Amino acid sequence: MTRPTPAAWIEDGLTLHQAGRLADAEVLYLKSLEADQNSYPALHLMGVLRLQQGRAAEALPYIQRALRAQPKAPDTLANYGIALERLGRYAEALEALEQVVSLRPNDSRAWSDRGALMFRAHRHQEALADLDRAVSLDPRSADAWMNRGTALLALNRAEEALQSFERVLRLRPDAEARNSRGLALKTLGRVSDALADFERVLQEKPDHAGAWVNRATLLGAMGQADEELRCYERALAIQPDMVEALIGHAHCLRNYRQDLAGAIADQERAVARQPNHPFARGDLLHMKMLAADWRDLPGELARLNQGVRAGQRVVNPYVYQGLSSSPADLLAAARIYTQYKYPPSSFPPAQRRRPGRLRLGYVCSDFRAQATMHLAAGMFEHHDRSRFEVTGFDNSPEDGSPMRRRVIDAFERFVPIKALSDREAACLVAENDIDILVNLNGYFGAPRMGVFALRPARVQVNYLGYPGTLGADYIDYILADAEVIPGGEEQFYSEKVLRLPGCYQINDGMRPRPAATSRAAHGLKETDFVFCHFNNSYKITPEMFALWLRLLRKVPSSVLWILESNALFAANLRSETARAGVDPSRLVFARPIEISAHLSRLALGDLFLDSLPYNAHTTASDALWAGLPLVTCRGRTFAGRVAASLLRAVGLPELITNSLDEYESLALALARDRERLQSCRERLTRDPARLPLFDTARTTRQIELAYAGMMARWNDNAAPASFSIAE
Repeated sequence: MTRPTPAAWIEDGLTLHQAGRLADAEVLYLKSLEADQNSYPALHLMGVLRLQQGRAAEALPYIQRALRAQPKAPDTLANYGIALERLGRYAEALEALEQVVSLRPNDSRAWSDRGALMFRAHRHQEALADLDRAVSLDPRSADAWMNRGTALLALNRAEEALQSFERVLRLRPDAEARNSRGLALKTLGRVSDALADFERVLQEKPDHAGAWVNRATLLGAMGQADEELRCYERALAIQPDMVEALIGHAHCLRNYRQDLAGAIADQERAVARQPNHPFARGDLLHMKMLAADWRDLPGELARLNQGVRAGQRVVNPYVYQGLSSSPADLLAAARIYTQYKYPPSSFPPAQRRRPGRLRLGYVCSDFRAQATMHLAAGMFEHHDRSRFEVTGFDNSPEDGSPMRRRVIDAFERFVPIKALSDREAACLVAENDIDILVNLNGYFGAPRMGVFALRPARVQVNYLGYPGTLGADYIDYILADAEVIPGGEEQFYSEKVLRLPGCYQINDGMRPRPAATSRAAHGLKETDFVFCHFNNSYKITPEMFALWLRLLRKVPSSVLWILESNALFAANLRSETARAGVDPSRLVFARPIEISAHLSRLALGDLFLDSLPYNAHTTASDALWAGLPLVTCRGRTFAGRVAASLLRAVGLPELITNSLDEYESLALALARDRERLQSCRERLTRDPARLPLFDTARTTRQIELAYAGMMARWNDNAAPASFSIAE
């Protein structure tokens, strides 16, 4: 009888391996290694087996030993790259796959593998070049076409991505390809076709968690919140730790169910599972700030700062504005975000303009009863129609409000784009021959940065909705003033800075005046000194809140009247107040209410206490319009200097401070000097419409001069440049 040999063990093990009997194959591979610890076949196959088991860290030593035996074995080098990539060691993985490509330059699989790795390293353009090479070498490689489609989708080339995925479906009609085609169709705005693909995937594979997530995001965009939540729940029932499902579920709990505690729990699980998931860590900290959950805030913020400075995708720039006091870091975060989410795309260049009025286009998701419109509605109405043709590109939900009707009536053309893809919307901008396209969202609300990435207009402007740089080279200008962007700080903005002579912020002089109401109706005592803060909860830091509590201790019979953004926030603030030795009953919480009623109640306060690093913006304008004096501390960023700009525009620069110590001292002095405070109030209430801040026509004329200056440079074939409008 012939005694089994190591070669026979390898042969039998491979047969078992190919049959899916990994545990039995492992026994024979290990037996072969006991006989010969340097056996290349056994080492190589053990590495492959461990990779198939999802145990990359254990696969790596076997693969490394195999490479010592055969350093130029292409298959082993490829597996080495796979193991390193799974361990997050992308640079080393890429070196391994580059060796494979050099050894097998005509191997489609080698180029496809390297392209897939380039994609995972977010080098999308290089990935596409490799994948183009792969499909040219083997046009029947479904894997290469699939990877190519994924890279094209990341580059916002959805039409070409769709063609790649359809090629895969002709070669290999499987659920993954159909799911990916659904994503391309969704990006192209073909909602019903995308939904049909996701639903067909789920008919064939009801346990396809990814398709449930994709169906959820599509239904959410269609406004079907309950069904969106149900889809995320189905995905989590299949894969309880699926990061995309956890993040989507957290979004639903927070925005639809007002369950902030549940949302935080989901987001924490997602971050624990995948700490480097794009922007997840920043979103978690934002949710905690919304809840006034300040545990380990310095440590979490330090991790975000470190990540931004290392070029990592750790925080959405909108979230970061409420946390960072560094304009350099804010620019870096914006550049990281826009390069990942909204890279520039190709589009037919703007042709020589038609003669006639300068054509303005405003893109916004908030043409409705929303804070931005409480500022900007009057600007649309006051534009000089003899010189400007004004079009609204509407990405807003229909809320049936009088404000929405007013805004629609203010435009000469009102073009809905909510149901359109970015490219379709950009085509409409180009068809309307828009000279200057103004982004009123930036990264706030429901942004349409993808439209601007296609550059469908001659000049593109960042204004009002997002107080800071967008970090996008296809946005030419940012409208500002000398307070929010002082001279010498242009380096922190990807846009050219165009400074208006007064305050950059347009205001609506038609907003309602405060109506008579009583403190009792809002749970306030007539005899109390009422400090106010009506900013969203994420703007409140523990340092600011501790300062406010010190003021309560120093001013007897005073209360802090504060907006109750959510129940968890109120509970945490009450606990923080009690820990500081202040009676929690001295916090009076106010619920969000309709704007005219809100303006009326603001008039009941004595002194508005601003926040830092993110000031009150529209809220500050509301307070000043209602006659409520405001104390601010000038910050280091655009978002931290807006209140100072507003105070200058109402003639109260003495309420601007330059340190938190000054801020605290001034607030205390005003609380103890009712006559001085009343003087400030009278200057606000005597005739608000005469104040430059609330002179809508005046600010609109200044903005029009800015637009004319931008267009003059374009007409002269001059590049965008920073400049100022004279008083």
